[in-house]
Amino acid sequence: MLDYEDVLAAREHVEQVAVRTPLNYSHSFSRLTGAEINLKLENTQRTGAFKIRGAMNRIAALTDEERERGVVTASAGNHAQGVALAATRAGVDSTIVMPKYAPVSKVEATKRYGGDVVLHGIDYDEAQAHAHELEREEDRVYVHAFEDERVMAGQGTIGLEIAEQCPEVDTVVVPIGGGGLISGVATAMKGALDDVRVVGVQAAGADSAARSMEEGERVELSGVDTVADGIAVREVGEHTFPYIRERVDEVVTVDDEAIAETLTLLLERSKTVVEGAGAVALAAVLEERFDYEEGEVIVPALCGGNVDMNTLITVILRGLVRMGRYLKVSLELKDRPGELERVATIIAREDANVYALTHDRTSRDIAVDAADLEIELETHGHEHAAEVVAALEEAGYEVEVEA
Repeated sequence: MLDYEDVLAAREHVEQVAVRTPLNYSHSFSRLTGAEINLKLENTQRTGAFKIRGAMNRIAALTDEERERGVVTASAGNHAQGVALAATRAGVDSTIVMPKYAPVSKVEATKRYGGDVVLHGIDYDEAQAHAHELEREEDRVYVHAFEDERVMAGQGTIGLEIAEQCPEVDTVVVPIGGGGLISGVATAMKGALDDVRVVGVQAAGADSAARSMEEGERVELSGVDTVADGIAVREVGEHTFPYIRERVDEVVTVDDEAIAETLTLLLERSKTVVEGAGAVALAAVLEERFDYEEGEVIVPALCGGNVDMNTLITVILRGLVRMGRYLKVSLELKDRPGELERVATIIAREDANVYALTHDRTSRDIAVDAADLEIELETHGHEHAAEVVAALEEAGYEVEVEA
């Protein structure tokens, strides 16, 4: 079994390439929650995520013969970059299998770090199956994203840093995909501090670990569906699950709407960019998915910042919708002069701002003497959005709220 001494030993290898990431107290999120929130900014790590830690510790352990054979792995993006960089630094050839729909930014970054990228499958599990085929066909060494004690130990060095940076911590909140990160962090935290709670968080659309904890055995999902692609795994690891059961106090889930809102809040309040998987830990705190006390010292691990720009735009929009600051409505107008001005006057009177509008007179779904109007609005919150809709309806329009 992986122990505290293994994590301590991993630090020597990890520090050759990884940086010690900041732990920042957040006034904004502390006010919002009533707890003392300290953000572990692993999104500022080299390669933009914690994965370089485990990859470096695993690559450092290769024998000369294994180095000659080269390595292969599968990843949705962050592990890919970690392995590519660690292997390149060690002079080892690397092949990285990524899902076909992996974010373009992660694919391109992996190539820049020296990895030979192969796109295969619709998700991590299909990419992994193909990577194992290449392992056999090309006699490469497989570097697993989480089913490896050396990888877990490398990821656990985050826990060593948290214990040193915030020894008064009560609760550490950690994302779970396959379970390598939380296995290492929980091992480090329980070894370094006498009384600390470790809470794991999964996306509701990829909740294998949460279900497995409930069932007492590993549960494999038929598929995954979440904006948090970095933790979109169908089944928690066979080797990691025992660590989660033994060393993690609780596993909870958050939905994509909460993830989107948290990502948006981090941008606005902390000027911090994270990916979906990087937002889940803080989202669990904000959504009160586990119990905590007033003034409790909590460290959510923001584990990655490699978000695709197109995805970021979509996620921010969803976050604004959830916060009541973006409203999209459609209504039918009489096709006559002044009607559009009448709607605009109502919106202006209610102090809402128009992002964009579409005026369509040709739709087959409306009368010949009518026009379909779709408006995107900036609003100040849910109450204000409701007031805008009510004002339009009071003026006689049938309003359909789309977002």
